[in-house]
Amino acid sequence: MSVLDKLKKSGPRRLLALDGGGIRGLITIEVLGEIERLLREALGGKKSFVLADYFDYIAGTSTGAIIASCLSLGMSVDKLRKFYLDNGRAMFDEAFILKRLHYKYEDDKLSKKFREVIGDDTVTLGSDNLKTLLMLVLRNATTDSPWPLSNHPYAKYNDPKRKDCNLNLPLWQLVRGSTAAPTYFPPEVINVGERRFIFVDGGVTSYNNPAFLLFLMATVEPYKLMWPTGEDQMLLVSIGTGTSPGAIGDLKPNDMHLLFNATSIPSALMFAALNEQDFLCRTFGKCLVGDVLDREIGDMIGTSGPVKPKLFTYLRYNAELTREALDALGLNEVKPKEVQQLDSIKHMDDLQRVGRAIAQRKVDIKQFAGFL
Repeated sequence: MSVLDKLKKSGPRRLLALDGGGIRGLITIEVLGEIERLLREALGGKKSFVLADYFDYIAGTSTGAIIASCLSLGMSVDKLRKFYLDNGRAMFDEAFILKRLHYKYEDDKLSKKFREVIGDDTVTLGSDNLKTLLMLVLRNATTDSPWPLSNHPYAKYNDPKRKDCNLNLPLWQLVRGSTAAPTYFPPEVINVGERRFIFVDGGVTSYNNPAFLLFLMATVEPYKLMWPTGEDQMLLVSIGTGTSPGAIGDLKPNDMHLLFNATSIPSALMFAALNEQDFLCRTFGKCLVGDVLDREIGDMIGTSGPVKPKLFTYLRYNAELTREALDALGLNEVKPKEVQQLDSIKHMDDLQRVGRAIAQRKVDIKQFAGFL
């Protein structure tokens, strides 16, 4: 199916949102692999089945933007997994020593890999190669604002009559911008019409988890899709790359010096924003699967909220990368510090093991009932 076919189809809508998280995207890929396998079996068993055949709208931030774009292009999870395993180390290429005051890794190899797997400048956000609606989150450092870009042909800034039509932007470059994590990679400069903008990782916005934003873009009038809502009308699947809350039980006021705040506050804000998106989805959506958010509200499965019935059915797959949580997954030998880093390329096998454990324990075809 094409994007226009997706727009014209009837029946329930299926949305997929993918968090940022660097090489920890391998966790997401393993969960997606199990979802693809179960859906393929449930929908007839065709070997050619891919997730683009099932989902109507796919969104991603940072590493999630890479995965979302590849899935929307019709790539199988097996092929996507191979891309990450073959190129993970090359993508995180150590930067030349004199440049490390600005960033840790070179981007030449990363850009080259994106061109290879996504396409050259002729494969744009409006390309017919895309099989689903696609939304990518970037941060425009020039305007100091988050930029969620979609290929929805009727969106305001996708009008082909505009000189700054977003549909003309190279897809690989948008993905590169969404993955330009500050201190890790240099920013991406993109010409939008007659203006030149500097973009960095969408993960440093409130949308490192883009799930609730995706719901809004699919339903709110200004975005011009206005898909119908309801527990039986919309499915939203959200997949994380693992979280690593850094509780410090013996923290003292004097420990909170300038360096402590500079290194801890950004990650704390990102963690809070990620949870907020998840919390909103569980509030307005009917949550069927998801870990405990906190000790007061629990996992919110089966709870009521401000709207009844809920506006969509919601599935959230993720896990904490702490000692206690890894042990609960049966991964006693996996060391938390070795899977918590965004550039943990030496431990890709362990990241896959975490993803497979989440998939085996949490993904069930019954959760997709009513949307098959």
